[in-house]
Amino acid sequence: MRNRAQIICIGDELLIGQVVNTNSAWLGSKLTELGFNVTKNIVISDNYNEIYNSINQLSKETDLIIVTGGLGPTNDDITINVLCDFFNSKLIRNKIVEEHIKSMFSGRNLPITELNLQQADLPNNCEVLFNELGTAPGMVFNNSNYILVSLPGVPFEMKNIFKKKLITFLKNKFNLPEIISQTIMVCGIAESFLVEKINNWEENINKQNLSLAYLPQPGIIRLRITAKQECENAEKLILNEISKLKLIIPNHIFAIGDISFEEVIGKMLFKKNKTICTAESCTGGYISHLITSVSGSSKYYKGSVIAYSNSIKTSVLKVSKENIDIYGAVSEQVVTQMAQNARNIFETDFSIAVSGIAGPDGGTAEKPVGTVWIAIASKNNVIAKKFLFGNDRIRNIIRASVSAFDMLRKQLIS
Repeated sequence: MRNRAQIICIGDELLIGQVVNTNSAWLGSKLTELGFNVTKNIVISDNYNEIYNSINQLSKETDLIIVTGGLGPTNDDITINVLCDFFNSKLIRNKIVEEHIKSMFSGRNLPITELNLQQADLPNNCEVLFNELGTAPGMVFNNSNYILVSLPGVPFEMKNIFKKKLITFLKNKFNLPEIISQTIMVCGIAESFLVEKINNWEENINKQNLSLAYLPQPGIIRLRITAKQECENAEKLILNEISKLKLIIPNHIFAIGDISFEEVIGKMLFKKNKTICTAESCTGGYISHLITSVSGSSKYYKGSVIAYSNSIKTSVLKVSKENIDIYGAVSEQVVTQMAQNARNIFETDFSIAVSGIAGPDGGTAEKPVGTVWIAIASKNNVIAKKFLFGNDRIRNIIRASVSAFDMLRKQLIS
């Protein structure tokens, strides 16, 4: 097999934009990491003919088809019916899946219907991929010319099945090349400036049968170095190039490996036995959410005050009303007090405070939308910094959170 892979995501909600199709990007990334050549990625409606015809067409031009969606208990979930017809299957009740469904409903004190149990009726000629997190299992159909895998559309269920069941199956079934790569996590620099700064280094990368990909997201750029198949001593070469990059942009690399900023911060706080709290205004608790999304964060995170209104800033965080009146809520004076007083309230080693204008309204000529002040307080000092992000509200919130983590990171390593 030539390791060609194609992805079909099923769902009317994906086509009309009601739900963001994250499955497509995630699967494309994981299949590429495994060594597949992803040649097509399509979204289709919950329509029998669309599903049947798409599978029929792709089966003639690929080695692996991954289908997500349409496996639920409702009338518009028809994927399993199409697969039965396409592969000349008969539905039979899978007792293991049936008992799992019963157990899930019983454990949540929910009534179970025959409609729910029908999700245990699976094609007789498929290999079942057990879904420990939901009621719809995955299925593998092994044809002589290609393999089709059907997975639930619920992202966390799909990802869990892929990681725990499907990866091993695919590695055993396909002769996949060994892909050696590493990711460098970069922040605090715009992509255009980064390109210019590391241009000579990147040219040297290409001369050594290594490739570089820029994977930007708000506030962060992931640089992924990948070795080509014919590259000898690939791991050593990649590590050597990363060492060179650290000398070029030492202040902008916050991690080696595809790891979130909140995980990096959590590991640093835990290792140093330090604690943190937050005082948030324009980010509305988003920084707290990121910190607590990491398992074990209770060991270093104590709590937050979401002081969205000025009255909470003055009454709870004890920010001077005079400072707000003179300098405004979005100011160095106010954010400094927010950080200092939050740290005192929660009795932590560090605190993060953020106050800004996320937008799209509320900006002025003096303080346009995207103006954000961030402060990091410790026992010995307070570091405050002003940022000008942009006009997009959600991106401003994300970028403010990334910048706050970067400021804290630099304090922790100083």
